[in-house]
Amino acid sequence: MEPHSHKRFPPTRRLSTGEREQTIDRSAPVLPPALEIDENNYFENNAAPEYLGELAQQCEEFVQFHSSNRIVLVTSGGTTVPLENQTVRFIDNFSAGTRGATSAEYYLENGYAVIFLHRQFSLLPYSRHYSHSTNCFLDFMEEKNEQVVVGQQYQQEMLTVLRKYRSAQERNLLLLLPFTTINQYLHTLRTISMILKPIGSRALFYLAAAVSDFFVPPSRIPEHKIQSQAGGNKLIMDLDPVPKFLNRLVEKWAPGAMIISFKLETDANILVSKARQALERYSHQLVIGNLLQTRKHEIVFVEPDSPENWIRLSPEQIEMEVEIESLIIPATIELHSAWIKKAKD
Repeated sequence: MEPHSHKRFPPTRRLSTGEREQTIDRSAPVLPPALEIDENNYFENNAAPEYLGELAQQCEEFVQFHSSNRIVLVTSGGTTVPLENQTVRFIDNFSAGTRGATSAEYYLENGYAVIFLHRQFSLLPYSRHYSHSTNCFLDFMEEKNEQVVVGQQYQQEMLTVLRKYRSAQERNLLLLLPFTTINQYLHTLRTISMILKPIGSRALFYLAAAVSDFFVPPSRIPEHKIQSQAGGNKLIMDLDPVPKFLNRLVEKWAPGAMIISFKLETDANILVSKARQALERYSHQLVIGNLLQTRKHEIVFVEPDSPENWIRLSPEQIEMEVEIESLIIPATIELHSAWIKKAKD
C-alpha cells in the first residue's frame, strides 16, 4: 500500500514585534457610535433568535416582580461569530465569564435582583466555585454507606455557597438568560434594555461580556461547512464591523439607567485614554479599565470629569485570595446610589 500523500505547507513562525505592528492599521479611524439607521439596518437584516419571545416573557415577569427593587443586568462571557449558517466553525475569544459570574454574586449579596445574560456553558454565579475547578467535580465527593457525599474537607465551604445560592433562588433574585452568538447577544440586550426602561435610574447595566468587534453578515455567510480545499492554502474571510450600539442603549433603549462598560487592554500606556474616549463617544457613566496581565488584581474607574480611581488588591489580600470584585461591586453600588439620588432631585 502506498503511503498517504500530504500537502506541504510552509512552516509557521512567530511574528516579530515590528511585523505585528505592520499587520495592524493603527491610523484607522475609530468607528462612530451607531445611529438609528444603523440600528434599523442591523436588526432588520439579522433575524432575532427563535427563543427571544419566551426569554422576553421571563424577563418581563422578573422585572415586574422586582418593580420596586434595584435591578442589575450583568452580561458575561464571550460572543461567537459563526462562519457558516449551519455552524461548524466560528470565531471566539478566551473569556470564561469569571468577572461577570463573580460580580453577580456580590450584587446578589448586596440586595440587587440580577439578570445574568451569559454565554451558554460559561461560568455561572455560585456553581463557578466548582464547575471550572482544576479538579474534576467528582474529586469533591466520596462514597459512604453506598451513598455519595461531599468530602469532609469541602463540606463547610460548599455549604456556605449552597446557602447563598438557595437564598437567591427562594427570593427569585437571579434570572439566568443565555446567548452564544453576537447576534443573539445584541437582540437579547436590546430586548432586556427596553423591558428595564420603565424603572429608570434603578436599573444598572454592568456590561462585562466580551463582545465581538466583527461579524459575517447574513448576505455573505455560507449555508454549509466551508470545505478545507475551498481556498487552497488560505482561508480569507470578509468581516464587517459590529455596530457600536452602546450609545443607543444610553439614549434610547434604557435612558435613565446607569451604564457601566469595560475596557480591556494589554498596553498600560493607553488604558485610561481609551476609557476616556469611550466615555466621550457613548456618554455613559463609568468605564472600568483593566489590563489583561493584571485584571484579577487591579482595575481603574474612569468617570466623566473626574480623575481616575484605581482599585488594587494589597499583597496580603492577594495572598488571602480576596476577589477584587468584592471591592469593585460596593464601589459601583455607591455610584449607583448617587445616580438614583441625582435622578430624584
